[in-house]
Amino acid sequence: MGATAIISRDRSIIPACDVETLDELKRLVKATCAVEGVGGYKIGFDLVIPYGMKKVVEEIRGLTDLPIIYDHQKAGTDIPDMGKKFMRACSKVDAVIIFPQAGPVTEEAWIQAAQKANMPIIVGGEMTHAGFLESEKGFLKNDMPERVYQIAAKLGVADFVVPGNKPDKILKYRKMLEKMGVKPVFYSPGLVAQGGTLAEATEAAGKFWHAIVGRAIYEAKDMEKAAKELVRELP
Repeated sequence: MGATAIISRDRSIIPACDVETLDELKRLVKATCAVEGVGGYKIGFDLVIPYGMKKVVEEIRGLTDLPIIYDHQKAGTDIPDMGKKFMRACSKVDAVIIFPQAGPVTEEAWIQAAQKANMPIIVGGEMTHAGFLESEKGFLKNDMPERVYQIAAKLGVADFVVPGNKPDKILKYRKMLEKMGVKPVFYSPGLVAQGGTLAEATEAAGKFWHAIVGRAIYEAKDMEKAAKELVRELP
């Protein structure tokens, strides 16, 4: 595995807990935490802003010890000095995701702040939606994701967010990182509801890959069944 070993499995399904209430959260976790192949949970602002991180983590911890990943959507876009404050505020979770779109100085500072705080960090570069990079009439330069991943890798990061609905990009970033001597661990949103397929993304990602799935699980009538079906799609 990668250096941080956030998820104990080589491949897994990570439910994205993008629900609005603690009751919905508890139903989701209770229905899926015993499913073989569920590797952890991703939480975000939907729950953390209204209820607080401490309370959200407590609710999950009452049901499972699986890792909790906090996705601030999008952390790492502030000034460099805010990195250490962010890591301190996130001390209750097992890992954090950053998308350092504010530039290399901020990226380096936030990664180093995470490392100093012993906080496992997952670095994202390219997002799943259209209109993100200049080639799609977006704001950001086309080589931005590559630069983000390269800087992170040079600082010892092995865990990366890549877009699950862009398997060609996953393969591109995997080959780039492997040439740098990194064995990347990929985490991919953009699956099912956003058009990505587990089969294509798995083939592109390689051995270490975790599918982040939201609506296809938490909007299912039978969340346990939905999670099991997704796990079966992992080779």
